[in-house]
Amino acid sequence: MSNATVADAIPTEGTPLFEVRDLHASTTDGIGILHGVDLVVHPGEVHALMGPNGSGKSTLASVLLGSPEYLVTGGSIRFRGDEITEWPPDVRGKAGIFLAFQYPLEIAGVSVINFLRQSLSARKGIDMSVLELRLSIMDWMDRLGMDPSFADRHVNEGFSGGEKKRNEILQMAILEPEMAILDETDSGLDIDALRVVAEGVAEVRRDRANLGILAITHYQRLLDHLRPDVVHILMDGRVVERGGPEIAARLERDGYEAFRATRPNATD
Repeated sequence: MSNATVADAIPTEGTPLFEVRDLHASTTDGIGILHGVDLVVHPGEVHALMGPNGSGKSTLASVLLGSPEYLVTGGSIRFRGDEITEWPPDVRGKAGIFLAFQYPLEIAGVSVINFLRQSLSARKGIDMSVLELRLSIMDWMDRLGMDPSFADRHVNEGFSGGEKKRNEILQMAILEPEMAILDETDSGLDIDALRVVAEGVAEVRRDRANLGILAITHYQRLLDHLRPDVVHILMDGRVVERGGPEIAARLERDGYEAFRATRPNATD
């Protein structure tokens, strides 16, 4: 599929929630990583971005959140119609863009409930009482199958891989973003933990039907649970194929090399 065909395949109906056009990015020392990425997410859509190691998936997630580790050298990022390419990470977060980290960080001395209270205040300007927030957290912990004692534990300290990922989904539920980027949420999870996390994402979507999701992953198994509307294949910093779930099925059958052969200038 040519670059022009890939771009033309992006749906254009309605006002996009999140729109990336011809995005180029490099490291701060000038090494190019993204080479013209196009991506359009409409309200309520689930998109999956798949690619091998080194394809630029996690770099794209960082660039979309405004990480200072990378420089945008071309193209644009728009959220709800606003040009946000130059916005710093905190402004993007307050506006309603959420990133679930591949490797969630531990925060010593800060309980989950206090972290969420501060985050909610920053995100929405809401100074919710500890009691109100605790009731909301307890409700969501029950829905996500989490031990309620985690509310008073320090963020991610001593958490298993699955518990860390469920805590990320809890944050997404409480903060109520409009666009969520899940950066390899399935990384390090066994089949049972993956199912629990995916069911948590589905539970959040039941409350927020217009939530847009970009799930970045290596594996078909996550998509079996999330059931994305659109699947994108990223190779060498470019989207080389885009389509429905059949794209992931083809990837599972033929591997990434089948898509590498379709990349423009693949022999350059």
